[in-house]
Amino acid sequence: MSDTKFSPPVQAPGEESAGPANTGARWPLPGENLFAGRGQGQATPAPEPKAEQPPKRKRDPYLDNVKFVLISLVVVGHSLVPTLDAHSNRALYVFIYTFHMPAFVLISGYLSRNFWNSNAKTNKLVDTFLVPYVIVEVGYAALRFSLGQKWSLTIMDPAWLNWYLIALLFWRLSTPVWKRMKYPVPVSIAIYLFAGFSNLSGDFSMDRFFGLMPFFVIGLVMQPEHFQMLDRLWIKICGVFVILSAAAVAIYVAPRTKLAPFYYKNSYEKMDLSWYMGLGLRTALLICALALIFSILALVPRGETWYSDLGTRTLYCYLLHGVPVMIAKEQGWLNLPWLHGPLGALAISASCFALAIVLCLPETRTVFKWMLEPRLTWLYRRPSRS
Repeated sequence: MSDTKFSPPVQAPGEESAGPANTGARWPLPGENLFAGRGQGQATPAPEPKAEQPPKRKRDPYLDNVKFVLISLVVVGHSLVPTLDAHSNRALYVFIYTFHMPAFVLISGYLSRNFWNSNAKTNKLVDTFLVPYVIVEVGYAALRFSLGQKWSLTIMDPAWLNWYLIALLFWRLSTPVWKRMKYPVPVSIAIYLFAGFSNLSGDFSMDRFFGLMPFFVIGLVMQPEHFQMLDRLWIKICGVFVILSAAAVAIYVAPRTKLAPFYYKNSYEKMDLSWYMGLGLRTALLICALALIFSILALVPRGETWYSDLGTRTLYCYLLHGVPVMIAKEQGWLNLPWLHGPLGALAISASCFALAIVLCLPETRTVFKWMLEPRLTWLYRRPSRS
């Protein structure tokens, strides 16, 4: 859902240096004439040796590992839709949708902590959200039309997986407000619960903006030490137990549960729930999602892996995987009878994993960078120099 190769989706390019820009200027040394060397006949001081540049900070592979795992689950979830009549496929779908997009939103919140401290990152609000959003909207409208569907293009109502880009844009715009609050997490949870009383429109992803808000805010207040706390043996053991228990529950409830709650956007009225049942359901979903998120975060490898580099380009996988998935759906390739069962769920998962690898390759970025990460330097004012 989207990508945030947390990404987007939405995912995020490398961090900029937090240090001040090196303008080449320096303060005069003690006893040095401020105007020395400017008049005629004055000796020019010998140039000082250049200070060594600090080594570039190495990218932490941990979050890239997390993002690749999550983006693979996004592709699997979207591909399972035509096969949800099978118990095994529906159980896997329920399990994935309980936590995978909330986890992406939490990672996106964590990566947004210092978003407003950098001009380059602020520019990305246009470069990697608004411009790709419009391009992808037009692209998917053209794809649907080419597959025989009626032409439809509504920029205000995001098409399919494109909701994540616009929702992440608004979450990041709200970041200064959350950072000013004393108790941002309880406030975001209260908004999340009471948003269920309103039939929010899907325009500009407002339904998911409120429905997934607590996960973004929780990520926003998290610090590196919180992730380090998860790297403990007993927490990893608990994480395995939580994941296995959640999988067992998903298998049990899959045939008798509705899917609407797992999209984190529908009102209590739309789900035919009373107010107290709606509040209880949203609270239970929030708890289950957080338990699964922290279990996954505890178990994902911390060091460099073969897929760490792939996790740096999850945005491309998120925005592009809809093309082959939509074609497969429209052509009936996902309706083959043998795909509706445990073996089919395994085959779909393996194929989607391979697709995620291809779409996260550097060659994919080379081909589509002009579209998904345009460099609109001409659009921005240059920072003033004092």
